Amino acid sequence: MHQGRSGRSLGERAADSGVRPDQPPQAPARPDPEGRHCWVHDPPEGPGTWPGLLIEWRRAETGWQGRVAYTVAGAHGSALVEAWLPAGRLEPR
Repeated sequence: MHQGRSGRSLGERAADSGVRPDQPPQAPARPDPEGRHCWVHDPPEGPGTWPGLLIEWRRAETGWQGRVAYTVAGAHGSALVEAWLPAGRLEPR
């Protein structure tokens, strides 16, 4: 930790996240009732990066998928979306 800063560094938080760039996402040993914050990249409902909540992982024929809840801007305001998306579109926050 550097003088003038409080809390853990980005490197420390990344090391504790359990996600490694050279490893595929791991299914949790037990359901995580609190969920996990993540970034959702380019979902079908709206291009861009959106904040989301990762609810759970599953292994599909095409690879890992995460069940996420996130909002996207629509013509009539924000819309809440819950969907299974490929792991490549999700990034830990």
